[in-house]
Order: sequence, then C-alpha cells, then structure tokens
Amino acid sequence: MCLKSGDEMKFPLRKLILSVASVMSLSAFAPDSEQFTPAERQQVSIATPHLFDKSDQFYIDFKKLSSTDYCFPLPVGKSILLPQQELEIRTPKGDAVKAMFEGTVRLSKRNAAQIPVLVIRHKNGLETVYSHQVQNLVKVGEHVRAGQTIAIIGERAGRSFLRFSIMVNGARINPAIILSPASHQLHAQLLQFKKVGNCACNRLFSVVTEEQQRAEVDPENPFRNGNSFQLNLSEVKKTGQWAYPLPCAKVISPYGGRRGHGGVDLKTKPNDKIVAAFDGVVTLSGPHYGYGNCIKIKHKYGFETLYSHQSKNFVKVGQKVKAGEVIGLTGRTGRATTAHLHFEITYRGRRYNPNILFDHAKRSLQDVTLTLTKSGKITSKRNNTNAPK
Repeated sequence: MCLKSGDEMKFPLRKLILSVASVMSLSAFAPDSEQFTPAERQQVSIATPHLFDKSDQFYIDFKKLSSTDYCFPLPVGKSILLPQQELEIRTPKGDAVKAMFEGTVRLSKRNAAQIPVLVIRHKNGLETVYSHQVQNLVKVGEHVRAGQTIAIIGERAGRSFLRFSIMVNGARINPAIILSPASHQLHAQLLQFKKVGNCACNRLFSVVTEEQQRAEVDPENPFRNGNSFQLNLSEVKKTGQWAYPLPCAKVISPYGGRRGHGGVDLKTKPNDKIVAAFDGVVTLSGPHYGYGNCIKIKHKYGFETLYSHQSKNFVKVGQKVKAGEVIGLTGRTGRATTAHLHFEITYRGRRYNPNILFDHAKRSLQDVTLTLTKSGKITSKRNNTNAPK
C-alpha cells in the first residue's frame, strides 16, 4: 500500500511545507548527472560515491514524507523477512513492481542465473534492489518516481514472488528498520547513518534509530541522562579514533608499585614520535615540575591524558589534535634517567592506571565496557568478543 495522509485535503499548506522539506532532505545524494561508471552498471553491491564526503553521518526523516514520496514495491503482496536481510514478497503472476522512492536506475540486467535484477539509487542515500521478476521495464539512467511501475512479476517453479532489499553504501540493511513487512508502512522516525572508521575506502556504517539517538551518550555532556554512563571500548576501537601513544613501545615501569607511580613508562628509542591517544584540545605544553617537557590533552567524556619527559613538543595550548597526530618526541627532561614517555590518564580529575583503557601488550584499546560516574569512579567489565553477532 502506498503511503497515505488523511490531512492532505484539510491542510494544503502543511502538505506544501512537508513536500518542500522532503525535497530538501531527499536531494542530498542525487547523482551529479544521471551517469554511472561501468562498475556501477554491473555490480549490485558497490559503494555509493561521495556519500560520506561532507560528513561522517547523514539523516533520513521518514516522518516528513508525503503520500507521493513512498510506495511499497508490491502493495498487495505478502512479505517474509529472510535471514539474508531481504524481503520475499509473494504476489500473483503479472503483478506490477513499484519503485519505493524517487531515484535513478543504476543497474538493470540479468544476473548469472538469468534472473532480472534492478537497482535504483535514491536521493535520500539509500539504494533499493529488486530481483526475481520476469521483466524489467526501466533502463540504466532512467529517472523514476515513487510508485512508478518498474518491473513485472513472473513465475519460477510454480512460485511468483519478488526479492527486495535495501542498501546503504553497497551493504544491505535490515528492511524492518525502515518499514513493517506486515503492514508495508514506513516507521515514522528519524534515522541516522554513521560511517565507521576514518579510512576513505571503508564501506562500514551503523544505523542509529531515533530511540537510540535519544539514549546515545553526548561526549561533551555525558551525564545529561543520569549520574553514570557506559562506554564500550570495543566499539570505540572500531571507529579508529584512537592511537597507542608510543607505537612499538614496551613498558619499562608500570603504574603504582611501592613508589606510587602515577602513570606508565613506555620506551622505544630517543626522539621517537609520540602521538595523541584520542582527539582533544591541548591544555598544557611546556616545562611542568618533575615531568620536564610535558603535554596535557583534554578529551571527550571527561578524560585527560598526560605525556612527559619530551625532548621536544610540537603542539601549543588551545590547539586541537586528532588521535594519532604526532605531538612530541621522547626525551629525558625533568626527573628521568633514560629517554622514554611517561603516560598518564585521568578521569574527572582522578588519576587511573592507563591499562583501564589500553592493553599494553597488544598496544590496543581494551575489549571492555566502562561504567563511568559523575563522582569520578570507573568500573570495567570485559566484553564477550566471541558472542554471535
């Protein structure tokens, strides 16, 4: 069933406003021209060019769609959600397949099994895939409207059905996130699509529902929803927005001990490159008591890191730095007997063993979930990394 609105006739001005808003929100990822590369014309699963060029996230507000902006591919069909994140929509032979949203046909061909396949790239950042029909009625580069007939259902081995899936950046997403397979209706929600990691070649992303967005921790104000919050370091690790402060280093003096060592000493070689552990802002850069040449960086969630004994600092107070950015060189300034990096971590002014965040043997983040409180306490629970996904 195509999307309907009971207020259309009563509120024509509202419909006009919604339509304008919809056009604005759905036009962000339209192709610069209705031309596609040979690879885009042949491969069903392929990254969408420029999807995350301007930002590492984009939104689709399905609440703003008007009655002409959406149509279920087979309005009278019966849908079953398959394990491979696609719908099998059963319907009589000869039924007309409809385009879900406005868009441009990117691929229209028969696959290796001689089954017709259609891929439409939509202006909202999604791509829809239609297969197992008997005939495609549109060609590559053709502009289609939501609800336009694009294919005809045939019959195979006594069965007539359509296989339908939704892709973002060449990867399938669960259609049930966007619509109800039973009622065919869109979920009235604002969805966020976030790129995972910093690599330009990375196609990974996450889908965040409106409910999840409300529950998501604000890095700048993590206690907005209570006096504690959780931080899953395994998920932080996937983003790539972290770095071990002295790559290839070994620990020469651990945290604590009889002398109450306030950090961990890491050593490689003199004048080796020290990098910022996370994104942040430099709050100190220069001589600092027995630390010698020292750097402090303020990070999100209330964390601060300290790097000391450098032979040289490359950053200034107030400077914004990225995780992995070189900030100084190892040295032996201050109270130090050998060239090394003294590294500390504090949370809300309270000093913690750096291994609460870092596994020094692997030079990586720990696979744990931290519970952090407003009073400055941290507890850690190991994640089950072998759990089925």
